[in-house]
Amino acid sequence: MLDRSSGIQQSPLPDPVSELLMGMRLRGASYSRLRFSAPFGIGFAEAREAWFHFVAAGAAVLKTPSGEMVPVSCGDAVLLPRGGAHAIVSGPGVDIRPFDSYEAVPLCPGICRVDALEEEQCRSRDVLIFTARMQLELDTLHPLIELMPEFLLVSAPTGQQPEVRPLLDAMEREMTGDRAGSASILARLAEVVAVSVIRTWVECGCGDATGWVAALRDARLGRVLAALHRDPGRNWTLVDMAATMGSSRSVFAERFAAATGTTPLRYVASLRMRLAAQWLTRDRLPVEEVAHRLGYQSQAAFSRAYKRVVGTPPGQARKAR
Repeated sequence: MLDRSSGIQQSPLPDPVSELLMGMRLRGASYSRLRFSAPFGIGFAEAREAWFHFVAAGAAVLKTPSGEMVPVSCGDAVLLPRGGAHAIVSGPGVDIRPFDSYEAVPLCPGICRVDALEEEQCRSRDVLIFTARMQLELDTLHPLIELMPEFLLVSAPTGQQPEVRPLLDAMEREMTGDRAGSASILARLAEVVAVSVIRTWVECGCGDATGWVAALRDARLGRVLAALHRDPGRNWTLVDMAATMGSSRSVFAERFAAATGTTPLRYVASLRMRLAAQWLTRDRLPVEEVAHRLGYQSQAAFSRAYKRVVGTPPGQARKAR
């Protein structure tokens, strides 16, 4: 530890939220290029992944998971981070048909095209949408997903998030230009836009979210949370956590519980089991490897802890898809 008299200026500690967001990644599950003629209604089922939509031409209405009707038009992007069931419709009162019921034509691996057009209609009136289902790989930032609103909208007319506009303009060009390789470029652009939307929401204070985010932004308490999320497999004790915060055990425990609604040790246990469930189901890792990653001395000890927190044995989670 350098002291002030050393003459060497220490780099400031990174903001805990920024530090954790550095590990944020998205993995595209599937992508679709949609072209529809009015009237239409496309229903998107609830998914474990996030839904992302970008309107490249025309205008439509987003029916949110809670039933709110939100107009969207050319240049708008929408992210539904928790994958709630929703629909995109041409207007009120139209029949909604499940997205999966449309015939999809493969364009390249992982990307398809869906057309539902009226032959007599002028093509300039079509609605063109790029849709993606994405896995939000926030890993230990799971609480952040739960705090997000059901949808995040970047609207072209309002000039929101100017740093995202060039990306959306590039998506529009790729969608309407129909050039070679455009599908793959669109997929990559969609991932960057989605991450940027989340980052902007965090930088703007996370909306009305409190509790966990407020704790993370607390200079001393946030230092502890960042350390826990950075190294969940460490054998954390109350003494270790209090020392990281620079306070007594009693003061630390009281402030931690007041901010997060749980005790420090329960928080660590829950964090570990969220990661364990993710590694078992998504990454298909063996139970013994997950136990080792999380610092358990034996597979049996990990299995007991997992069942105590989750309610089912880890082997069952690994079989689930």
